Amino acid sequence: MCAAITARQAGASVLVIEHAPKYLRGGNSRHTRNLRAMHSCPVETLVGAYDEEEYWQDLLLVTKGKTNEHLARIAIRGSIDAIPWLVRLGCRFQPSLTGTLSLSRTNLFFLGGGKAHLNVLYATARRLGVEVIYDSEVLEMPIDDGRVREIRLSHRGFPATVKAKSYIAAAGGFQANTDWLKANWGARADNFCIRGTEYARGRVLRNLMDQGVATEGDPSGCHAVAIDARSPRFDGGIVTRLDCIPFSIVVNREARRFYDEGEDFWPKRYAIWGKLVADQPDQMAWSIFDAKSLGLFMPSVFPAIEAPTLAGLAGKLGLDAAALTATISEYNAAVRPGHFDPAIHDDCATQGLALPKSHWARRIDQPPFYAYPLRPGITFTYMGVKVDENAAVHLRSGRPLDNLFATGEIMSGNILGEGYLAGFGMTIGTVFGRIAGRGAARRAHQ
Repeated sequence: MCAAITARQAGASVLVIEHAPKYLRGGNSRHTRNLRAMHSCPVETLVGAYDEEEYWQDLLLVTKGKTNEHLARIAIRGSIDAIPWLVRLGCRFQPSLTGTLSLSRTNLFFLGGGKAHLNVLYATARRLGVEVIYDSEVLEMPIDDGRVREIRLSHRGFPATVKAKSYIAAAGGFQANTDWLKANWGARADNFCIRGTEYARGRVLRNLMDQGVATEGDPSGCHAVAIDARSPRFDGGIVTRLDCIPFSIVVNREARRFYDEGEDFWPKRYAIWGKLVADQPDQMAWSIFDAKSLGLFMPSVFPAIEAPTLAGLAGKLGLDAAALTATISEYNAAVRPGHFDPAIHDDCATQGLALPKSHWARRIDQPPFYAYPLRPGITFTYMGVKVDENAAVHLRSGRPLDNLFATGEIMSGNILGEGYLAGFGMTIGTVFGRIAGRGAARRAHQ
C-alpha cells in the first residue's frame, strides 16, 4: 500500500493485485502493532531519542552481522521521514502498551492496531484513485530481455493478463507453503503454526527465481517466535505470541531447560525462540512461572494452565513430575538475590548452573503455578529477491531488471539475514515501499 500510494502521488495510474479476499487483505500487516522509527527528539507518541547509530547497533546485534549495511541504513534513515508522511495520510498512533518491554522510545504503536492502520492506507489509496482487485493470484511474471512483459493471474478462478509499464513485487514470503518449508526444515515443519496470512505461499518468488532472479537470505531463515501451542494453524496473529519467557523457565518434553531465558530484553530476543522450540522434541516446549510473575506480560488469547503444585502442573502438561520438580529445584537453588527490575538488565541471575539465566531470575516457589505450551510460530521467511538502493530487482547475472521493483517481506532477506527487531518488518515495508513506488512511477513516466 505504501508503494501504491507513493506511485499514485507521483502521477502513475496504479493497480494492486491482492490474492486474498477483501476481508483478509493486507497480508501479515493486519496483525502488526508497531513500526520501529529513528528520531532525534520526542515525536508523536515516541519518547526520548533513538539515533541512527543505536538503531544500527541494535540491528547488527540481532542479525549477528548478516545484513547489507547500506540497505539497512537506508531503511533506518527512511523511518524518520516515514512518520510525518504516514500522519499526513491519516495514520494515528497511541502510547506503547503495557507489557511491551521498553518499546516506548523505539516503536510507534498504531492506534487500533495493524488492521486499523491498513484501513487508513486502503482508504487513502481509494481516495487517490488506486484500483484494487481481490481474489486474484499472480501466477507468472514473464521476463524477457531484462524486463517484465506482463502479469498472468487467476482472477476469481478465471485467467487474466495485466500489462503495465512497471511492476512492484510485494507478495510476502513463502511461510504458508508447507512443502517449501519442509524442503528446508524437514518433517518439523508439519508442527509449525503460521502466525499470519495463509496466502503467503511464495508463488511470485518461485516464478522469479525460476527465471534467473537473484536471491538474498538463508532459505531456512525466518522470523519465528514462540506462540501458544493451542493456536490455529494459520492466521492466529499477534494475540497468540507469548511474552512470558523472560519471567519464566522454559523446558522441553524431557522437562529440561535448553536456553538462557533472561539473555537480553525481550524485543531483541523474542524472534529467536521459534527456532529454539523448533529444535526441541516434537517442536514443543513449556514456559513455567509462579504467581509472582503473572502480571508482568501481555497474556496469550488462551488462559494459562494453572495448578496448586508443581507435580499437579506437570500432570496437566503431560510432563514427568519428578523430572520437572528436579529441574525447578536445581534452578531455585541457583538463584541469587538481587533487585528485580524488568525495565533494565537487573542483577537477578543464577549461579553455578551449566545453563544460566542471566537476568530476571527469581525462584519459582509461590503457588499457584502456571504454564503456557509453546510451538514455533512462523511470521515470515527471510529469503527473497535481491534488490539495490532503488528497490530494483536484480538478476543472477548482476543486472537490475528495467521495470521490476520489490518491497516488504519478499525482499527483507537483503537486510534480515538472521534475528529480528520488533517493528522492523513494518519499517522495511514502509521505507522500501516508498522507494519502490517512486522508482516504478519514474519508470512508467519514461
